[in-house]
Amino acid sequence: MRARENRYNVLVVEDNPGDYILIEDYLEEANLVLKFYKAENFQSAKEILSEYEQNIDIILLDLSLPDKRGEPLLIEIQKLTRNKPIVILTGYPDMDFAVKSLAMGASDYLLKDVLNSTVLQKSIIYNIERNKILVSLKSSEQRYSDLFHFSPLPMWVFDKESLKFLDVNNAAIAHYGYTKEEFLGMDITQIRPKEEMAILDSALHLVKEKHETINHGEVTHLKKNGERIKVDVRSNGFEYKGKPAKIILINDVTERNQYVEAIEKQNKTLKEIAWTQSHVVRAPLARLLGLVNYLSDEEVPEGQRKQVYQHIQRSANELDEIIKSVVSKSQEIEINKDKT
Repeated sequence: MRARENRYNVLVVEDNPGDYILIEDYLEEANLVLKFYKAENFQSAKEILSEYEQNIDIILLDLSLPDKRGEPLLIEIQKLTRNKPIVILTGYPDMDFAVKSLAMGASDYLLKDVLNSTVLQKSIIYNIERNKILVSLKSSEQRYSDLFHFSPLPMWVFDKESLKFLDVNNAAIAHYGYTKEEFLGMDITQIRPKEEMAILDSALHLVKEKHETINHGEVTHLKKNGERIKVDVRSNGFEYKGKPAKIILINDVTERNQYVEAIEKQNKTLKEIAWTQSHVVRAPLARLLGLVNYLSDEEVPEGQRKQVYQHIQRSANELDEIIKSVVSKSQEIEINKDKT
């Protein structure tokens, strides 16, 4: 018998000893099973799943058990498992129930009358491997959901064709002031000012033509209360519930821009102060120094001394006004800093 690289732990839920032996023979012939778990009724299956569910790879389920059967049995077995594939084995060809059971989450539906080693082997391998993919997809979707809804930055998804909001995260709801229901009743044009419609049309053209991440740069958005904010927008295309869509990441740069403007204004004020100190202050200061030196000469007549004192007083007053102006500009810098 050829050894298999992959073998599985299989729970067989079957009350008919003859059918169980037949299933066991088929699986052994395929060299498919690492370990058998056998349950003859629902209660036994419940006990096995309660203790060994993590070890079991697939469940082969007969729908006619002594203590439970049909749809209620399938529902209860599903409650006891976490993403384990369930293959239904039955001796009754009921096509309606087969379709319904698959819709309810069963992985496969096999008739015992046509069962053989090959059919059972293909079903087990296919459904286990498919289930791994489905679990991986669910995990990816959950990670996307977590990243989306718990992001501190506003995010939303919109339909590429209708431009309708398809989903929004909590940060967008809190930041823009709309409820989720209000967002989902709107399209993306309703959060843009009329004067930026041309910019939006240009961006939407890029959105429809390209699928990679696009940085739209800074644009203006409107909050529910009418407040205008500057935001940096990035978008990426993907399929959302079967529709071509775009996911948007918003970074509100309003406060950052205000801070930059305040810094630029402060820098301008500082330059003005520096110019005042190097040019305006120098003139009255030079006059004062010259007049003081002149007074130090003992030969200066008394009558001229009085005129010199008057010039000194005027120069001192001029210098005082300049200093007051410098102080005033310095105080403006402090006020702007507080506002930022």
